[in-house]
Amino acid sequence: MVTYLYWAAVIALVVLSLFAGSRLGSLKLGAIIAAIIFLVGWFAYYFHYEQVFVKRFGGVMRISVPDGHRHIAATWKEDNLWVENYDPKTNECIFSEYSKGNLLEGRVIIRNCNPLLGESAPRQ
Repeated sequence: MVTYLYWAAVIALVVLSLFAGSRLGSLKLGAIIAAIIFLVGWFAYYFHYEQVFVKRFGGVMRISVPDGHRHIAATWKEDNLWVENYDPKTNECIFSEYSKGNLLEGRVIIRNCNPLLGESAPRQ
């Protein structure tokens, strides 16, 4: 819901700047300001607000499990989402971080991890 309100506010500002530009006789200037407002709103959402809205206010965020992996768990560490998947081909548990804007993504790999069978596979 908060995400919808955010985008409604951004779109309202874009429309307002276009309207103000046309009323003041400079639609080109209004369009430039509208484009700047939209880009700033989009970058702010993508690089900061998306995960904040999801965690704190119940927004929606979609991520995909890589092909061949099995999802085990997900948890929040501050404002970053950590997802644990299991790769049965390599017998590894992979913790992947989804940070704001996907700029600083961490990854932790645990070898010889077999959580789906309840016991570790024999070492080779």
